[in-house]
Amino acid sequence: MKNVLSIQPHVVFGHAGNSAAVFPMQRLGINVWPLDTMQFSNHMQYGHWAGSAIDAPQMTELVEGIGAIGMLRRCDAVMSGYLGSKAHAQAVIDIVRTVKATNPEAWHFCTPVIGAGAGASVDEYLLETMPSTADALFPTHDALQKLAGRTIENVEDAVSACREIIRRGPQVVLVKQLIDRNSPADRVNLLMVTEREAWMTQHPRYPFARQPVGVGELTSATFAARRLSGDSLRTALEHAVSAVHAVLKATYGAGRYELELIAAQDDIAKPREWLGAWSIDNRL
Repeated sequence: MKNVLSIQPHVVFGHAGNSAAVFPMQRLGINVWPLDTMQFSNHMQYGHWAGSAIDAPQMTELVEGIGAIGMLRRCDAVMSGYLGSKAHAQAVIDIVRTVKATNPEAWHFCTPVIGAGAGASVDEYLLETMPSTADALFPTHDALQKLAGRTIENVEDAVSACREIIRRGPQVVLVKQLIDRNSPADRVNLLMVTEREAWMTQHPRYPFARQPVGVGELTSATFAARRLSGDSLRTALEHAVSAVHAVLKATYGAGRYELELIAAQDDIAKPREWLGAWSIDNRL
């Protein structure tokens, strides 16, 4: 069984951060060690929330505590998401280094959440540091543009930008919600790029009155879980998009705002509707 240290915020009500990532990974057979960087009543898109963040030194102390009982060597991956301060970002980098010093085979799956209210200094720090520490980077379209330092209008632009980022460190870049001027408006694009491969897939876009929060965390979690379990990159991508589609379909059908993770849990584990990926010309 694989073990993932998931460093993300937690919400008591609803699904965002670890509250959107932990259960799907567990349902896929991954043992998750949640390190909650924040505990909020609910996610911020409601406009009101209560709670607070833990201090950055406590993050490293908690991981050192795992090391003190000899269990850190069993950590197969670190997953990081939204980071609300520069100190939290540095703590993640220190934790990743500590884990890799104990288990050099461990992966860092990183979602660089840029422009989400943490502040310009945090965004700049993430842009500078995370590509060099992550083995797999999961940016949104907007984050990819900021990482590449230019506008991206189509798949060809995105593949080129991903390969530039890969030269800075990551082995895999998975772009969530890629905006491609040539794609149908009723589809959501996902693009996965390595040094030698490029795969694209899509799922239907549902006309929610308010778009659910936590879809990005669900995508990252399912992809990472399947990859750690031995799936090929393509199969892991296909499983992730199929699971996300099933959850969104259940959420829209129920008329909900929060993701229907529990209702769709069987489809997270074994999607009934499999969405395939196709290869992008490797000459790009």
